[in-house]
Amino acid sequence: MKKIKNIIGVAILLVSANTIAQEERKQTNDTIDTQVVNVVKPYTPKVSDAFKVKEIPSLDDDETTTKKEIKYNIFSIPVASTFTPAKGKAAVVDKAKQEKLYDNYASFGVGTYTSILGEVYLNHALSRSENVGGYISHHSSQGGIDNVLLDDKFSDSKININYSRNLRDYSWNVDAGYRHQVFNWYGLPLSTYDENSVPEIDPQHKYFTFDFGGEIEFDDRMIKKGSMRFRRFADDLESGENRFIAKANIDIPISGELVNTTFKIDYLGGTFDRNYFTNDEFKYGNFQVGLSPSYQLKQDDLTVNLGFSAYYLNDTEASKNKFFVYPKITASYRVVNEVLIAYGGIEGDLIQNSYYDFANNNPFVSPTLFVTPTDQQYNAYVGLKGKLSNNMSYNLRGNYYAENNKALYKNNPLLNVTPHDGYTNGNSFGVVYDDVTTFSIFGELNVDINRNFNLGIKAEYFNYSTDNESEAWNLPDFNASLFMDYQIDEHWFAGANLFYVGERKDVASIEGSLIPEDTSTVMSLESYFDANAHVGYRINERWSAYIKANNIANQDYERFLNYPVQGIQFLAGTTYKFDF
Repeated sequence: MKKIKNIIGVAILLVSANTIAQEERKQTNDTIDTQVVNVVKPYTPKVSDAFKVKEIPSLDDDETTTKKEIKYNIFSIPVASTFTPAKGKAAVVDKAKQEKLYDNYASFGVGTYTSILGEVYLNHALSRSENVGGYISHHSSQGGIDNVLLDDKFSDSKININYSRNLRDYSWNVDAGYRHQVFNWYGLPLSTYDENSVPEIDPQHKYFTFDFGGEIEFDDRMIKKGSMRFRRFADDLESGENRFIAKANIDIPISGELVNTTFKIDYLGGTFDRNYFTNDEFKYGNFQVGLSPSYQLKQDDLTVNLGFSAYYLNDTEASKNKFFVYPKITASYRVVNEVLIAYGGIEGDLIQNSYYDFANNNPFVSPTLFVTPTDQQYNAYVGLKGKLSNNMSYNLRGNYYAENNKALYKNNPLLNVTPHDGYTNGNSFGVVYDDVTTFSIFGELNVDINRNFNLGIKAEYFNYSTDNESEAWNLPDFNASLFMDYQIDEHWFAGANLFYVGERKDVASIEGSLIPEDTSTVMSLESYFDANAHVGYRINERWSAYIKANNIANQDYERFLNYPVQGIQFLAGTTYKFDF
């Protein structure tokens, strides 16, 4: 009984303890108490060494076998062989002998029409950065053109000296020269004169030119380069002209970009002893100040140049001022790398005409010219250029010009005056100005097979429209040329130049003191073809000989009205190269 009582008592105690624990658990779940956890030591994990499997584990097998040793025996059997490999040999490359270059040369030749051609070029290095040089040239002919009533001889002599210096950050050079030219107004109209009625005149006239100037070019500077030139041009009939030109090219930084800008000052002033119809002295003067900024944009294969040109013009004799602004925009796009490049642009300019330029283009002008600038409002063009192969390139272009006061050479009328001047017998040219628009198509092909052969062909067609004049006087409707140079071998060389000039128009006037318009006749100057060739032989490194032939077709064409040229001409000479 006592044992049973003990069991019952233990059970009652367990039930009571369980009830109390459940009550405490309920109270705990219903209430969230804050607790504080004290960290005695931070957790520092460690990587223990891993168990590595031995490369050769120990074997606990009852039996272990040992590896058997294997022996290899090689039996060599000799074999007869007849193959003998060829030894390598480097390919032979033909190496041309390097030609010795000389700094100086002299050339002299004589030919038909009592022609003399001479030239000497000199250059000497004073130091690694300094050079001094010069040249002298002379070309003359005693004339002898068929059916010419007056003396037609001419001569052209030039001398020039120069000095240059190249420094670390810039380089500069200066030069000075003199030129003496003699021509004759031999183009008497044969419809008016013959051998029995040749006027007693002296057709000879001379030109004198003296000029000096210099250039300077900087490396990595805002001012890139600058130049200056003064020229005095005069004749033996008391005409004279002075011209001064100064230019500077500067890169101006604007908002982090560079704008290339050209500044220009151009002064021209001259005097003629008389005009064509009266004995009154005539003076002219033009002063220009120009500014031409340009900004270049590049993106992939496209290049665009955006700019303009602005000029201030002061007519110093008429006391008139005027401003001109012209576009200066060009663009090019590589359609197919170097094979096809499209380009175009629209540009304009104020062209400073001068007595010097007129006389060099046409030495038979009279010393009675009216000189004024040409306002080229715009020259718009589009074209394609590129390479057909590695040694052949081409260029095709269309142009449209609009020019105000374009200068045109026009035959002067014959004057019934006594005594006769050398240029008042219908044998000289004046200059007239007109507003002219010109459309042209240009094509060019260049072939450069190697250093020994070069060939180039050019052709251009023109169409003119004038406002006041009935024709665009003395401007051709077509021009074409071909040039070729061929190095035949080490000693022989040859070349050729072919020219074709299309039909031109001029006017012939009958005799009178003041010629009315209805007494003049428009004349057509026929197109002409002029072929020239030369061949030479190099005797040694210093000496060579040559023969030239001009006007091979022997055409008696007229370059200007009543001015026939010399027929076929031959000239032989020699050239000597040297150092000192």
